Amino acid sequence: MESSQSSDQNEVSASETPTSSVSSPYRRTYSDFSGLSHRFDVQSFYNRPSNTDSVVMSSHEEDLSEDAAAESKDNNVDDGDDQDSDIDSAEDAELEMMRERFAKLLLGEDMSGSGKGVCTAVTVSNSITNLYATVFGQSLRLQPLSTEKKDLWKREMNCFMSICDYIVEVIPKTLGNNVEITETKLRSDILMNLPALRKLDNMLMDILDSFTENEFWYVERGSSSMNSNNGGRDSGSFRKVVVQRKDEKWWLPVPCVPAEGLSEDERKHLRHKRDCANQIHKAALAINDSTLNDMDIPDSYLTTLPKSGKASVGDVIYKQLCTAEKFYPDQLLDILKISSEHEALELADKVEASLVTWRRKTGGLTHSRSSWDMMKDMSGDAGNDKNNILAARARSLLFCLKQRFPELSQTSLDICKIQFNRDVGKAVLESYSRVLEGLAYNVVSWIDDVLYVDRTVRNRDD
Repeated sequence: MESSQSSDQNEVSASETPTSSVSSPYRRTYSDFSGLSHRFDVQSFYNRPSNTDSVVMSSHEEDLSEDAAAESKDNNVDDGDDQDSDIDSAEDAELEMMRERFAKLLLGEDMSGSGKGVCTAVTVSNSITNLYATVFGQSLRLQPLSTEKKDLWKREMNCFMSICDYIVEVIPKTLGNNVEITETKLRSDILMNLPALRKLDNMLMDILDSFTENEFWYVERGSSSMNSNNGGRDSGSFRKVVVQRKDEKWWLPVPCVPAEGLSEDERKHLRHKRDCANQIHKAALAINDSTLNDMDIPDSYLTTLPKSGKASVGDVIYKQLCTAEKFYPDQLLDILKISSEHEALELADKVEASLVTWRRKTGGLTHSRSSWDMMKDMSGDAGNDKNNILAARARSLLFCLKQRFPELSQTSLDICKIQFNRDVGKAVLESYSRVLEGLAYNVVSWIDDVLYVDRTVRNRDD
């Protein structure tokens, strides 16, 4: 009898297998529940083929076995329902978040619904900026993103990028017998820049994912862990140098390396990733500058400009721009001795204002300028007109200033353009390139911090 009961229980256990799965395109990857729905198929259990080798049981034993099977079925059905409810709750949370984002996009971030919100382009730009702050705001060290944040970034950015799939331009096409038709294709700036930004995004994620098994580590500044042994690794001998270097960024964690410094392979890996991140930063910066230059200059900005460019830049800079036969922007920046980002931003605003003023006087100022026009300005091919020459030199000075201060914030003109921009496609390209530019610059800075600590330790040992 015992053998027959055991055989029957085994049959029940074998039939209690997952028979269906639940999937959703919006579900995050959670680790606390499974994506499978463990439902018990009652009909398949009762209609299962009989086991010819089983021993015939008495009616009392059959009743006991059926009661145990029914109880087991009820338990499994309850477990499956609990897991289904967890999955449904996660899906409901995702859909509710999507509804909220969609509502804010339509309302222009004006929850009163009175129509006083910002335009769609500004809403999209703000949303991408806020998403970047949510995902990367607490990322202050060289390490991979968590799975949840990475999925959030990809899912949300795919939603914003899908807007560009419907931004097209109409082009004529000639068929045979002189028949002309029109067809649509993605707008040229989106077709050229959006795939490049996606590739830069993936490359940055790959760089962060490569820092899994590192020879360096981090400790929080001022925490008790700075005095710990960190698993046998000594950081106290060079901690003072790191703190002195980062007094202006006290919120950043302190990188630490072994007492003998990093291995040669680790240093090569860091330098390689730094070069890659630096190239990504330059590419994102170029796309961002190109997009901003294609945006219209708002009338509200033009009304605030002085009548002369000299009044914007001041006598010292104006004299250098006018009198020098051959203009060298690097030498002018050395003369000015800019010591802080605040001074650099103030100078950038003044130079940009004078640039727009001189361009207006030449009659060649359009609300948006092509990249070829900017290249001609920086190369000095601006004609013999004095205003053209001043505008070209101001452009080269501004370009050199941004190269010297890559962490420079946006100028007043850039902020004004973004605020009054109505082109959704340009808003997506500008905000996407801006956040990638910031992330790439942070990666370069974090790698520089680790290499600085390593260099300090090796110099101390020598």
